[in-house]
Amino acid sequence: MVLSELSIKRPVFATVISLVLIVFGIISYQRLALREYPDIDRPIISVSTSYGGAAANVVESRITQIIEGAVSSIEGLKTVESASSDGYSRVSLEFDIERDIDEAANDVRDRVSRVVGRLPEEADPPRVSKRGGGSGADLIIGLWHPTMSQMELTDFAERHLLDRFSIVDGVADARVFGGKRFAMRVWLDRRALAARGLTVQDVESALRSENVELPAGRLESEMREFSIRLERGFRTADDFRRLVVHRGNGYLVRLDDVADIEVAPEDLRDSFTAEGQSAIGIGVSRQSTANTLAVISGVKAAMEEVRPQLPEGMELTVLRDSSVFIQAAIHEVRLALLIACALVIGIIFVFLGSGRAALVPALTVPISLVSAFIVLAAFGFSINLLTSLALVLAIGLLVDDSIVVLENIHRRIEEGEPPLLASFRGVNEVAFAVIATTLVLVAVFVPIGLM
Repeated sequence: MVLSELSIKRPVFATVISLVLIVFGIISYQRLALREYPDIDRPIISVSTSYGGAAANVVESRITQIIEGAVSSIEGLKTVESASSDGYSRVSLEFDIERDIDEAANDVRDRVSRVVGRLPEEADPPRVSKRGGGSGADLIIGLWHPTMSQMELTDFAERHLLDRFSIVDGVADARVFGGKRFAMRVWLDRRALAARGLTVQDVESALRSENVELPAGRLESEMREFSIRLERGFRTADDFRRLVVHRGNGYLVRLDDVADIEVAPEDLRDSFTAEGQSAIGIGVSRQSTANTLAVISGVKAAMEEVRPQLPEGMELTVLRDSSVFIQAAIHEVRLALLIACALVIGIIFVFLGSGRAALVPALTVPISLVSAFIVLAAFGFSINLLTSLALVLAIGLLVDDSIVVLENIHRRIEEGEPPLLASFRGVNEVAFAVIATTLVLVAVFVPIGLM
């Protein structure tokens, strides 16, 4: 074989080539992405809509079915899945693997925007995100303060943190868990309403008509121009208590006469604690085709950037990190790779009984593994569980070939041939058989590689 003969005749040249392969292999390894599995995530778009107070069947008929009908004819759409629950609708769209997720998201937004007018006015606008419909948060961050309430924490997170985490590359959504938004809660007294001949609808109509902020035009002169604005008069609980809900027979019925008003959380059903104290959670979800490790690393870097800007005493810490399992799994595979190399070299030394014979695979195995990273980088692969396990299996193939060649050369030396001649003839004698055997073994894994 030309390669083996060149290595035997020019050992310095072969050494230089090996060092060059190691250098480029290390550079390629540093540029490879680290993932749990290969980059074969399906392009999935989620459309979520909140409709507070509506039953699941109402959400299904008035929101979910309308959105499904609007997006069902998008190009490249593979499957549509939907789920409707009390106050919430989610439609998940899976596209063909070759479909660009950004283009698909734009098409979905265009179709959804056409039917927004057909959705109930009370429903929130649909949110389109590039994440799996059934996927939970990949990273949950806890936020708490010894003196701030959950409403204050929620307000701070929505004003200063959510947007900062949402712009991290690969993030599909950042949302608050267990948050309590500021709201003006009106607790109606049914007896007081009945005594005055009023209904809940009367109170709602008064709130809608009075608690508004409307433009009032412009005031113009020859030298100046002013925009006139009618300031909203209802800002505190006392303002709402004075709101007139009915006029008749010479008296006014104010909201305070038929209800109790207080500033309280919008939703009292959810609760969130961290390390035994009241807190809120910030959940970050990755895009369906994004690298989990890269996304979480970017969010953690953003956390370090905003940490100095937090109020004194406020704590921001990671409560759940899905990258921990991925890193641990890859670490175990790397450990198995090192153990496999050590066992192979030790077994060769035991059975051949020669340190020089064991030195050959001790050098060729690391060089071959490091050189493989050049090929991985050239084809756009990543370091993941499958490629790492493939390297472990490849050690066996590599060592099998090394043992066959070494044993044949060693046999010829024992028969009295000079080492140089034994190397030439020993390699040429088994080269074709070694290549043929390797190709047969590789052919076994070709169907798996093409899946």
